[in-house]
Amino acid sequence: MATLKEILTRRPVAATIRLTVPAGGARPAPPVGPALGQYRLNLMAFCKDFNARTQKYKPDTPMSVTITAFKDNTFEFTVKSPSVTWYLKKAAGVESGSGRPGHLEASTVTLKHVYEIAKVSSGSAVMERNFQS
Repeated sequence: MATLKEILTRRPVAATIRLTVPAGGARPAPPVGPALGQYRLNLMAFCKDFNARTQKYKPDTPMSVTITAFKDNTFEFTVKSPSVTWYLKKAAGVESGSGRPGHLEASTVTLKHVYEIAKVSSGSAVMERNFQS
């Protein structure tokens, strides 16, 4: 339960923005610019902070970002690791899945790949680790 001091010091939230941005590739161009600009947030501060946090990942790795915009034009954001489907596609060497699921196989993945993906995505592995296909 929140204390009275915590309740009184909460900042009113203007919006929660969810984006998928490539690691190390945040620029004030679409999709980042228009999404943050409509809430009058500092685009360059977000881009610098995001790129600094994601520099340990390979470039063009899709990262999910949840940005909490406050009414006083400040923001906080959390960066999530890439999705498991992205890791599976990378390990299989395909761009998309099968056109007819259950009938046609797009590719196969070895048990070693599945083990490495599970280890990386479980959170027990160090976040600096990149998937090596």
